[in-house]
Amino acid sequence: MKTLILLSLLVVAFVLVKRAMAGPSISAAEADERVKAATAVLIDLREPDEWTEGVAAPALLCSLSDLRGPRVQWKAVLEANKDKELILYCASGARSGMAAGILRKEGYNAVNAGGFGHWSKAGLPVRKP
Repeated sequence: MKTLILLSLLVVAFVLVKRAMAGPSISAAEADERVKAATAVLIDLREPDEWTEGVAAPALLCSLSDLRGPRVQWKAVLEANKDKELILYCASGARSGMAAGILRKEGYNAVNAGGFGHWSKAGLPVRKP
């Protein structure tokens, strides 16, 4: 019984720590409103082979591997949008949470919009890259 309680507490602690590390998040509808108001940019940070299923229509395409690496795609995007909110999404929301944390540590205003499915399920515009 004590083992079960301890295990349950560890699981709850893990979930709370994981949420705290992911930082702020917003819904697809909120992301759409902020992008339309020109106060934010939407960034799809999936890898290029994942973009074939479609991307959010207003999204810039900057992969997580480039953010962690040479920043060929990211450099110009960060310079051009340093005063805007960076709204990130990926396939599930895990990578976009990590990327938002990286960018916040560098002084950017970055939030996690979750996964591409949230955008498409909200009925928001999608395009083929």
